[in-house]
Amino acid sequence: MRVTIDDERVQIRLAWWEKLLGLMRDITVPLADVHDVAVEEDGVGVAMRGGLKAGFRLPWVYFVARTIKLDRAFIVRRGVSALSFGVSNHGALKHVVVSTPDAEELAERLRGGAGA
Repeated sequence: MRVTIDDERVQIRLAWWEKLLGLMRDITVPLADVHDVAVEEDGVGVAMRGGLKAGFRLPWVYFVARTIKLDRAFIVRRGVSALSFGVSNHGALKHVVVSTPDAEELAERLRGGAGA
C-alpha cells in the first residue's frame, strides 16, 4: 500500500492482495474534497471501534476493510500512525483512515493544500 499526494489529489494504491482480501479498490480523492485531516496514533483502535466491516481483518493487528455502509475505509496496521481525513463528493465514502509512516507529513500537506 502506498499513499501519495500531488497538486490535485490524494491516492491510496493498494497491493493486489489487499484489493482481493479487503474487497476494495484504490482510492483517489481530489484535494478539494478532503477535509477534517488528522493523525491517529492508534489507527487499528479506530478501526476496531468503527462498527461492522467487510474485508480483511486481523483484530488488533491489520485491517483492509470498509464499513458495511461503505462510508468508511480502513487500511491500518498496528504500530504505525494513521492519516485520517473526511471525504466529500465521493459516493458513499465519507472517511478514510490509512496507516503510513509519513502520516504527520502528509497531514500537514493536506491541511495546507485542502484548506482543512
